[in-house]
Amino acid sequence: MTATAVLTARALLLDMDGTLVNSDASVERVWRRWSERHGLDGDEVMKVVHGRQGYASMALLLPGRPMEQNYADNAKMLAEETADTEGVVPIPGAPEFLASLRGLPHALVTSADVPLSTARMAAAGLDLPEVRVTAESVGASKPDPEGFLKGAAELGMTPADCVVFEDSGAGIAAGRSAGMTVVGVGPRAAFHAPDVVVDDLTQVRVEAAGDGMIRLYVG
Repeated sequence: MTATAVLTARALLLDMDGTLVNSDASVERVWRRWSERHGLDGDEVMKVVHGRQGYASMALLLPGRPMEQNYADNAKMLAEETADTEGVVPIPGAPEFLASLRGLPHALVTSADVPLSTARMAAAGLDLPEVRVTAESVGASKPDPEGFLKGAAELGMTPADCVVFEDSGAGIAAGRSAGMTVVGVGPRAAFHAPDVVVDDLTQVRVEAAGDGMIRLYVG
């Protein structure tokens, strides 16, 4: 970005993978093995899986396969990903960004389940937000807006009160469908028309503005 955008919100909703945590190495290893097992092109698979729950990605990649198989396969994949934290690191600026949110309303909204989100945040040396919406909390995967709407509700906020931080096409679509302003983080985000894009979280500054408002300097 060449200019700083100033946004206001009452709460922030944060994706995890690609937004707070760089888990691409683990995601690539696990999903490319899955691709080989099913005779699929790994490069094409990687274009689909970011941001979605595993079963939703599988439904797109293997149309016609019974969803029961996708759910069962997804459970195995989650266990594989939870055990594979090699190379999982924080997105630049993530520790400072999270520290700046202490005392301000915010929530993690991730397609990972509780074990995976706990493992990846720990591997990256990041504290888990107190309010968390994980795979177990929702009935539909991003790009459905359910997770972000639930995060807003748990914080006692309306969608218009919230700014979403996301990296993936599915996540950005979910935030927009929820009626929220979306800050895109990282190289994937720019392709999916978020409201604002940053390279990483070093380009975001958070300030309590009084009257329950949060001011964000983005760029």
